Amino acid sequence: MVAGTGVDHDRVVRPMVDASARRRAEYSSDASNYRVPPAVVVFPREVGDILAIAAVCRSTATPLTTRGAGTSIAGNAVGPGVVMDLSRHLHRIISLDPAARTASVQPGVILDSLQEAAGRHGLRFGPDPSTHARCTIGGMIGNNACGARAIAYGRTADNIVDLDVLDGTGRRLRVGPGGSGRSGGSGYPAVPGYPAVPGLDDLVRANLAVLRTELGRFPRQVSGYSLEHLLPERGGDLAKALVGSEGTCVVVLGATVRLVPRPAATAMVVLGYPDMPAAADAVPLLFPHAPLAVEGMDARLVDIVRRHRGPRAVPELPAGTGWLFVEVGGASPAEALAAGWALATAAGTRATRVLPTGPQTRALWRIREDGAGLAGRSAAGEPAWPGWEDAAVPPQRLGAYLRDFEDLLRAHRIDGVPYGHFGDGCVHIRIDLPLAEAPGRLRPFLTEAADLVASYGGSISGEHGDGRARGELLARMYSPAALGVFAGFKALFDPDDLLNPGVLVRPRPIDADLRLPAARPLPTIGGFAFTADAGEFGRAVHRCVGLGTCRADTPAAGGFMCPSYLATRDEKDSTRGRARVLQEMANGSLVRGGAGGARAPEVAEVLDLCLSCKACARDCAAGVDMATYKSEVLFRAYRHRLRPVSHYVLGWLPRWARVAGRAPRLVNAVLAGPAVRRLLLRMGGMDARREVPAFARQPFSRWWREHGGSDLGSGSDLGNGYPADGYLADGRPADGQAADGRAIHRREAHSREVVLWIDTFTEAFSPEVGRAAVAVLADAGYRVIVPPGPACCGLTWITTGQLDGARHRLRATVDCLAPYARAGTPIVGLEPSCTAVLRGDLVELLAGDPAAALVAGAVRTLAELLADTIGWTPPRLDGVRVLAQPHCHQHAVMGFAADRGLLAAAGADVDVLAGCCGLAGNFGMEAGHYDVSMAIAARTLGPAIASAPAGTVLLADGFSCRTQAEHVAARRGRHLAELLAERLAGLRSPQ
Repeated sequence: MVAGTGVDHDRVVRPMVDASARRRAEYSSDASNYRVPPAVVVFPREVGDILAIAAVCRSTATPLTTRGAGTSIAGNAVGPGVVMDLSRHLHRIISLDPAARTASVQPGVILDSLQEAAGRHGLRFGPDPSTHARCTIGGMIGNNACGARAIAYGRTADNIVDLDVLDGTGRRLRVGPGGSGRSGGSGYPAVPGYPAVPGLDDLVRANLAVLRTELGRFPRQVSGYSLEHLLPERGGDLAKALVGSEGTCVVVLGATVRLVPRPAATAMVVLGYPDMPAAADAVPLLFPHAPLAVEGMDARLVDIVRRHRGPRAVPELPAGTGWLFVEVGGASPAEALAAGWALATAAGTRATRVLPTGPQTRALWRIREDGAGLAGRSAAGEPAWPGWEDAAVPPQRLGAYLRDFEDLLRAHRIDGVPYGHFGDGCVHIRIDLPLAEAPGRLRPFLTEAADLVASYGGSISGEHGDGRARGELLARMYSPAALGVFAGFKALFDPDDLLNPGVLVRPRPIDADLRLPAARPLPTIGGFAFTADAGEFGRAVHRCVGLGTCRADTPAAGGFMCPSYLATRDEKDSTRGRARVLQEMANGSLVRGGAGGARAPEVAEVLDLCLSCKACARDCAAGVDMATYKSEVLFRAYRHRLRPVSHYVLGWLPRWARVAGRAPRLVNAVLAGPAVRRLLLRMGGMDARREVPAFARQPFSRWWREHGGSDLGSGSDLGNGYPADGYLADGRPADGQAADGRAIHRREAHSREVVLWIDTFTEAFSPEVGRAAVAVLADAGYRVIVPPGPACCGLTWITTGQLDGARHRLRATVDCLAPYARAGTPIVGLEPSCTAVLRGDLVELLAGDPAAALVAGAVRTLAELLADTIGWTPPRLDGVRVLAQPHCHQHAVMGFAADRGLLAAAGADVDVLAGCCGLAGNFGMEAGHYDVSMAIAARTLGPAIASAPAGTVLLADGFSCRTQAEHVAARRGRHLAELLAERLAGLRSPQ
């Protein structure tokens, strides 16, 4: 038995059941404000398992909540009894009929998977919520999801053919149009053994007036049950009526959905207006042009993107502070653009841009899709929350509603950034209500907001459902008679209130079960400063609002997150699952342990497979940085305590590298013996299947001294395989023309200088990268300065949570580099992970130190510096095919745009991989991580190398990436500096 639930393990397959505190913590929240820890989580593998689980729940009176991807924003996917996750195993597309334009799917099918399969036949599923990369069809059915293109294709309910469902009494029904779940008759074909729903026809007949006058008044009226579909004039379609019932009446076992043709071509129109209400006023002007999507976008949301991802992440927008993003279609690209121009001329504004579908439109649509996460911080930087994120009014009244709503926000002294499906009258917004400090302010605001939207003939939910966030507010939108019909409908299917209780009918109070008020503060104790979170670790971990972007498989779109989840498909290995456990650590109820919960076994379990890749820091729109959180937890857990041996071996790697550098040949000889290597790896807490990278026979510092450099920072000598023909002695180019035709103009001696910061990996393992960088920088006309002595960023101390040690090393590095930064000299880093420390972690570990901020602002990647170097052009790389594996930390902190642009300017044919290589520094070396590391490599890096044409250059600036590539595919990767320097050397060689 599962304690406290009556659920018998012997009656449900054991591997499907998990009642551990850690698992319950992972499923205690969805994407809403609510926290309801389940008693047990189950993972059915087939429909028969669902039937068995439901039977156990009925016999034990245990509540049952069905969950897809857990992206429900209204609290629809949390419950106190059994939470049943259908996404992990029940994700098959059973059949797809292109001729009939239908598909039969299991409830856990991810929308993008269905879109990919349908797309091969020129078809698509119409609704497309912004969570399309991870939401499930079952979840979309649960809350009647819509998305940006519902204006053209309708809601989920409009695209359902029939449903296979199980109700709360144990009846299995196949329901569709023309009847009320009958087992036979003229309305719908009989399904042997499936009983009808007694009383449903009587309920409809007795309430025709209510159904006709209060329901189905405009397309985005999603609140309550959509019982208008039961009306005879609407086809008496029980399947459609059950769509949006939020798991309170039935469990969806399968569905047949309708597919629609994809437009042959699309274009995007961006329309600028003075403000968001003015943009809303213009929406009706667009309807005659049959737009496929009309989305509202506030300038403040765009500003957040610029701050979070850099100005290059936002294409040029027309003048305004409120925009409409409009998609139009056509039979050809030219026809789509023509339709766009026609719409733009009728939009009531001169601030317009019409764009063909391409990189710019994809970037703009991504901003819209990331809106919920990006809006998680107000313009003032305060946390902003859902709860009133989904109201809708008839689009003709949207502008007036928004003006009144802005007045309401001001009256309550709160703020938010509106955006959303303006073409349908649906507004999304996150509001900076102080839920942690003053949860009592939630109720009065929500009740007034509900009254306002009702006064406009609107709906308190336009697509997310009511859930726990708005169920209690239905009484402010509907009459007692309508609420009685809702209750009667649920009673026909779930008379004992076992299915998702507390939602829609007999709803929980809107201010009950809030997550934030239960959380304890976790102030900084000498680790990271968490400056963006008011110095509070607990506030940082609550950045995760559960949108589940970390569960999406998005390498095709350039996403890197979350490699461990994509390898295991286990919620505990997602960024969200980890954040939920850390939130429960802050709560102190489910997760308890020493050091404020940091030593709890549940915390160790969820963080174990975190690669510290930092991809979430960029890809998660909410700004979750699990690598930082993991370091902070390790710091708290092991402070002043004995650590795992790998922390001393890998965490102190720069120390051991300096020692090995005194006799590298001897060290390499010892480590070359298989038996000795395996023994030492095991003793060091590492996996014996790994190789130990060889130490360089000549560290970079020794080469630098021997080839004209000095610890005082003198000019460079190209030397060591990179001929200096045509160059002055100090590396400056002479006047004339390079071998590839590039113009070379002599620069005055020392006219510009650059600091080449040599990290541990370049110094001890890859000095050839440093030598190549010297050659390239000299070619660009720089006098290269290498600061004296080691200047360590403390990366390995950071990843193992030894933050005091990291801070000590960073202070020394700042002392070394700050004089150059003050002088305006750029500082170039070669190892991406180390460069990312100086650009990011440095100011968090030395918060308030102006010298640290100065250094962080002076650090550049090689590509960034070269891209900004006036008068220099890269050597031609025409005909060179490049397979680039960006380092995760570069993706997260610096980005790869400068590298991509430099390679393109040189004429290279570049294929940029997305996703982690799987080694991630110490992660892939540590015992217990090898299999996951290799599984991650097998997703992208391994297959890409195997399928690359002969002669392709593997470009990998990260030492970890090069090490993993060599281990996985016996392929040596090249650094950008090496690629450029080798080309320069070849151009200068005698012909």
